[in-house]
Amino acid sequence: MYEFAGEQRESEMGAEETLWRAVIAGAIMEWLHGPMRKKREAEMYLFNDTHDFPIVCQRAGMDPVTLRARLRRFSTKGAAPQPAGPLGQAA
Repeated sequence: MYEFAGEQRESEMGAEETLWRAVIAGAIMEWLHGPMRKKREAEMYLFNDTHDFPIVCQRAGMDPVTLRARLRRFSTKGAAPQPAGPLGQAA
């Protein structure tokens, strides 16, 4: 019974991380492809938010400093991000 409870908790943690990663992915998509107003809002969130963004990244199992650095590289090069693997690393 204990192992089942542990497995259920891991499954819930994985589902929660997946949810928060989807939130981040949605913001990135808005930043890249949204209408101008949404792009600006997403850019402010992704690069300037000091309260919610770090919390969302933590819940997604990601480091906000690393993610922002990677996004900045794409914005300065004018290149679209590569698809991310399961741990937020380029595939």
